[in-house]
Amino acid sequence: MLVPDLAPTVARFYGETVDEGIRLHCSADGRLELERTKELLRRFLPPAPARVLDVGGATGVHAKWLTEDGYEVDLVDPVPRHVEQASAICRATLGDARALSAADGSYDAVLLLGPLYHLPDAADRSKALAEALRVVVPGGLVAVAAINRYSPLFEHVTYSHLHEERVRASVEAILRTSVHDGPGFTLAYFHRAEELNDEMSACGFADVQVLGVEGPAWSLLKVAEKQPGQGPTDELIASALAAARMAEPYPELLAASSHFLGFGRKPTPM
Repeated sequence: MLVPDLAPTVARFYGETVDEGIRLHCSADGRLELERTKELLRRFLPPAPARVLDVGGATGVHAKWLTEDGYEVDLVDPVPRHVEQASAICRATLGDARALSAADGSYDAVLLLGPLYHLPDAADRSKALAEALRVVVPGGLVAVAAINRYSPLFEHVTYSHLHEERVRASVEAILRTSVHDGPGFTLAYFHRAEELNDEMSACGFADVQVLGVEGPAWSLLKVAEKQPGQGPTDELIASALAAARMAEPYPELLAASSHFLGFGRKPTPM
């Protein structure tokens, strides 16, 4: 078996520091991200029981609802702890997004909902995209997640941290270079929406669309969660979800989301 070439800081972060299985359930903006991701994927995915490969699927947060929807899901992840946890949900194996073991054209849809986050080298991101394109059927869907380059600015103002020189310098470095490699998170790459579109198009995807996930109000949920009392109300969460939907037709609002989802298809031979 090919041992994934995972950056040591990323391996430690997901293998020892955080429990990725609860991230999308433990905060209001996480729940918004999960709900919108499900909503968008259900819009684009082929009908169940299609075969879906969840690359970088972590502990199986998305594999769980996909299997409940009737999809046949295989999961690949480079973190042994994730694979062990996901094995309770679907077939899960250790693997690298840049060198998948799946055969050409063996899945109806492929999800890359995490790998691009931690591949700062453009050549590595191209390899991951090319592998997803290789293993999906002609005409099949590939969905690709990316972190918005400007999201740390929105996030850290909600934490009231931007007056601190260390935090401000870190955020400024992300805005300038697209890369974070220091305390507080792990090695990570932050995309602009047009950059994700260009990377997918350059790899040969057809019908590329990039949509904002959380929309323009996600940071308000983080502010409300930090205040004394009950935190974000159901009405505020519902309003943030409505704002994300309303923002979709307006590309200029893409930069307000925390994450992007890019959708593309493998061209069908003439």
